[in-house]
Amino acid sequence: MNGRAAPPAQGLYVPAKRHGDLIFVSGQTPRKNGELLHAGQVTLDAPDETYRAPVELAAENALQAAGAQLAMGERVASALSLTVYVNAPPGYMRHSHLADFASRHIEDRIGEGGVASRAAIGVASLPGGAVVEIALIAVAAPV
Repeated sequence: MNGRAAPPAQGLYVPAKRHGDLIFVSGQTPRKNGELLHAGQVTLDAPDETYRAPVELAAENALQAAGAQLAMGERVASALSLTVYVNAPPGYMRHSHLADFASRHIEDRIGEGGVASRAAIGVASLPGGAVVEIALIAVAAPV
């Protein structure tokens, strides 16, 4: 649409799909140029800050996927819904702390309207063994 590239899909899906002003972003993992940079489960005793980089990278990939759906003269104006999946062992309870890294990153990048309704979900595994996966529903608007 606008020449911006979305992160490459890792299967039979599109990174993002637009319907009207809504952009539905498929789950994005902490990959750069298609290579997974952060794999494994979070650990019960690691400080939350340990996972800031992978969460922010996955959030940035979600924003890039959304951005690839924009027409010239448009921007991502708002995040409506954010889902953060955390590859977590039984007993892990700080999912929302890690999801805060994604919320802050998106808010920093798009400004007011960046903080979305949100779910932070612990799962037993993620594609490729990723530590986190982020799905987003965003709104496109004129600049």
